[in-house]
Amino acid sequence: MRQTVLGVFLGLIFAGVGVFWWQGRAQVETNAPPPPEAEEPAPQPEELPITDPGDMEGPTPPEASELTREEKRFFRYDRNRDRKITRNEMLSSRSDGFRNLDIDGNNLLTFEEWAVTTATRFDEMDADGNAELSQSEFATSAPKRRPKRPSCRC
Repeated sequence: MRQTVLGVFLGLIFAGVGVFWWQGRAQVETNAPPPPEAEEPAPQPEELPITDPGDMEGPTPPEASELTREEKRFFRYDRNRDRKITRNEMLSSRSDGFRNLDIDGNNLLTFEEWAVTTATRFDEMDADGNAELSQSEFATSAPKRRPKRPSCRC
């Protein structure tokens, strides 16, 4: 019984809100500027130009340059894309190699172990000693590729 009375009561409330909302009128602001007048009427559908899209030519799309493997590897380190790798860029991207840099083998890599190894490697690659790696200097650090073995000996 309670649910029926509550349902009827809520239904009347929702119906009343709906009636007020439906009959509500937007009030025009006082001292509002008049709407802009159209300078020329909108074209009618009969006046629209008809053209064959086959005659149209758009701009040519930009060409994507194909990067070499060494350029891709270089740009993974060159974060600001100035074509130079600074010491900070080199050090910040080496976080995945912590386990390989553990000098004392205690499965704990201190920042000092990591920074000394990475800084030493950077200094070895920096041939001209200007604290920046050019692309040619960076290319000397490329990992040696192993020849592929056949996947099966059928």
